[in-house]
Amino acid sequence: MNPFDLSGKVAVVTGARRGIGRGMAEALAAAGADIIAASSQQEPGGGETGDAVRSLGRSFTGHAVDFTDREAVRQFGEQVSGADILVNNAGTIRRAPAAEHPAEWWDEVIQVNLSSQFALSQIVGRGMLERGEGRVIFTASLLSFQGGINVPGYTAAKSGIAGLVAALSNEWVGKGVTVNGIAPGYIATDNTQALREDPERSRAILERIPANRWGTPADLGGATVFLASPAAAYVSGIILPVDGGWLGR
Repeated sequence: MNPFDLSGKVAVVTGARRGIGRGMAEALAAAGADIIAASSQQEPGGGETGDAVRSLGRSFTGHAVDFTDREAVRQFGEQVSGADILVNNAGTIRRAPAAEHPAEWWDEVIQVNLSSQFALSQIVGRGMLERGEGRVIFTASLLSFQGGINVPGYTAAKSGIAGLVAALSNEWVGKGVTVNGIAPGYIATDNTQALREDPERSRAILERIPANRWGTPADLGGATVFLASPAAAYVSGIILPVDGGWLGR
């Protein structure tokens, strides 16, 4: 029996339209899971993500969900409450020095990156608890451990995710539902475009990464499949870095 086989499972992946979420969705599909994706601008057919999932022989359903809207998140959660796997990946980032950081940016980032993820986990988690089995995976960050620069709301939210992983795991793992997080390092996505286009900042980051390269969304696939699979049945409450060795430096 393949301990990484996800055949017959349904995985909800938020923020799967592009970047890290797309890489996670494609990896889960390759392992056998059908995919339900949700992003603020997600096409019903899924665009390139949907095409990739279907090419792997799995089904794909797309939902457009505004993660700043609590009611929209609740309604989506009710629709997908029967899912076996929940990957909380949807997120946003706003960059400004802390002394000048607009309050509305803070509120937006906390809502999308932390509050909506708790709400969705709460709803989908209830179904998992009733069935006695499930996997909840959060996208954390290196800033779950570090402070970052010019991203106070993002850092606060991702630090909160680390605490939420531990809190939910404490309550749920004894009932068959594991809860874990993945902390991507510096991954080449839209969220890091400004950093990659800044020669000085990009050089400083690369000098700190032992792997000597920016990560790609595909680099997150193996960790996602592992935490979603039977192979990780006794793994819960952890944040797994996928960072090219950054935190070990």
